[in-house]
Amino acid sequence: MKRSTKLALLTNACLAVLLCIVGTVCFYPLGISTAGKLSDRVYYEGNRDSRYVSLMFNVYWGTEFLPAILDVLDEYGVKATFFIGGSWADDHTKELRELVARGHELGNHGYFHRDQDGLSYEKNVEEIRLCGQLVQSLTDVKTTLFAPPSGAYSADTVDAADSLGYRVILWSKDTIDWRDHDRTIIFSRATQNVQGGDLVLMHPTAETAEALPSVLRFYRENNLEQVPVSVNISGLAKA
Repeated sequence: MKRSTKLALLTNACLAVLLCIVGTVCFYPLGISTAGKLSDRVYYEGNRDSRYVSLMFNVYWGTEFLPAILDVLDEYGVKATFFIGGSWADDHTKELRELVARGHELGNHGYFHRDQDGLSYEKNVEEIRLCGQLVQSLTDVKTTLFAPPSGAYSADTVDAADSLGYRVILWSKDTIDWRDHDRTIIFSRATQNVQGGDLVLMHPTAETAEALPSVLRFYRENNLEQVPVSVNISGLAKA
């Protein structure tokens, strides 16, 4: 076989292999994560064009500190969002109804505080549905916001929440008050570089109750308005 013919065959073979690779990449985009698209369906922040800030309390424990927190919120004339654990609600009906009586927003935090990213679609539905049904039966409030325990979620979590009429809520600022029991640190994490649209995660702890007046005073002095999460995310569309 002539050298020119061999070269032509080799060139054609290389082109064929290249076309196969290109075709595979086009139809099967290996290495491209879908995490970004999934996170686009979750609220990590509210309306950045507003002066709204939202304190969101996840409640599975810390019942004894709720009265002090509620009194501070009343003193400053603001309403927050409390994401309720179903197992907590089952044991603390009086406290749950007090949240509603004081005019605060209720959200869903799952029934047993499970990491929902490790659950099947069906189990995600069960965790969210059971909590929502219990809270509604005890308060006549239908929750529409879901905060995954530990911030752990998957596509199944988001799909399950969507099927039940919930919007999935995360946060833009985390005080980590469940770990760091220091009111100065809690204040700093709730206020440092704060801006309109921030969703600030808290829990009912003694130090959070102590830091709360300073946090709310800081927001007021910096022309920020504390509002429930649903108000903060109002008008924001998600895929």
